[in-house]
Amino acid sequence: MILHIENNTGVVSMKEEEVLEIVEKENVKFVEMQFMDMLGRVKTVSIPSKNLGRAIEEGVLFDGSSIVGYATIDESDLRAYPDLDTFLLFPWSDGHIKTGRIICDIYNSEGGRFKGDPRYILQKTMDKAEDMGYKFNTGPELEFFLFKFDENGKPTTIPDDHGGYFDLMPLDRAEKVRKECNLYFEEMGFEVEASHHEGASGQHEIDIRYNDALSIADSILTLKHCIKTVAGMNELHATFMPKPIEDVNGSGMHVHLSLFDEETKNKFYDENNENGLSEVMMYFIGGLMKYAQEMCAIQDSWVNSYKRLIPGYEAPVYICWSYLNRSALFRIPAGRESSTRVEVRNPDPAGNPYLQFAILLSAGLEGIKNSINPPDPVQEDIFRLSHEERKEKGIISLPTNLGHAISLMEESEFMKETLGDHLFKHFLHKKREEWNEYRKHITEWEINQYLPNL
Repeated sequence: MILHIENNTGVVSMKEEEVLEIVEKENVKFVEMQFMDMLGRVKTVSIPSKNLGRAIEEGVLFDGSSIVGYATIDESDLRAYPDLDTFLLFPWSDGHIKTGRIICDIYNSEGGRFKGDPRYILQKTMDKAEDMGYKFNTGPELEFFLFKFDENGKPTTIPDDHGGYFDLMPLDRAEKVRKECNLYFEEMGFEVEASHHEGASGQHEIDIRYNDALSIADSILTLKHCIKTVAGMNELHATFMPKPIEDVNGSGMHVHLSLFDEETKNKFYDENNENGLSEVMMYFIGGLMKYAQEMCAIQDSWVNSYKRLIPGYEAPVYICWSYLNRSALFRIPAGRESSTRVEVRNPDPAGNPYLQFAILLSAGLEGIKNSINPPDPVQEDIFRLSHEERKEKGIISLPTNLGHAISLMEESEFMKETLGDHLFKHFLHKKREEWNEYRKHITEWEINQYLPNL
């Protein structure tokens, strides 16, 4: 249930008394005070609704040193202050556990915004865009798998259906989960563009209508929680792991990006150009292409992410742009005027959407500020080109693994400036730990390949 108050000028910010009145009227028992850690995992403090007024005034104190990427022991006292405009009710909760949620901004012990808060990083980047006259909109396509549990209640990688792309399935458990999620999303005020079965067995996609990037990142935080909750209610496990099964497509989060001005005019559209694309859009794409390798560790932030980014499974590998061509990293979908946008195809749903959006916006703004023109579009199926043909066209690849991505990010002044020194250092530290831990493991493939012959 969405609780923003509408008038003819749009959404009106909620005030404390309005939120407290709704909590009392709706007989809300608990409020989840939520934020996201550096790696994209949701953190929450559940408070009785009677304590909400104090939480609004004083924030909720927590130990930042216990949150990945937040703080060290000597600077661990942080406060989560609720952003009242994000208040909504979880429609799947009722009765004695009726629950609302508010997304929080994080402050340090001195009363200033905490520089390691991913939400703050996106807000700062969007402020820079606003100073340049742009409102940044995003529209995500969220893919996920639904798997069965084993007899011990542990999730498996066994799909609950055997459908394919756009298949019309009988109303089984998986189809029921997707449709129940759609209904809940609508109740919470998130406009669903479409939902459908994806290419692999057990794989589904839900597309959310575009909005400003902060609202969409906030929505993703709740949507993923909703999908997992509804799946569990139907005795299934939902996962946003990028590549849970070999030899089938992985799950991505294609993101559609656009810039609007204060008069709600799409700045990516130019009616005077034959293709309808503005100079602003060309520069934006130029920035995305320039920094595509450096920002890959944020867009695809797990060891498993790079098992998805290989040729042959519809995932982007090569850095180029195109009209309609789905083998390109950056694609211009059909639709002009207010629908003009660029689709970025390598982000995955397991990442931190605040950081993913902030980096994409920052790269595009750099392109605009520095008038970075992209190379010519590539219209051929890039996967069918030979190595020599790609080299001749100047097409380079995304990083091939997390270690490679980390090394490129580590040398990037652009990434350090966008993320800030605190998060930049903490992110690299945690990802180096993950990569080094992964490298220690001997896989079954290595045993089968090498043990008999070496």
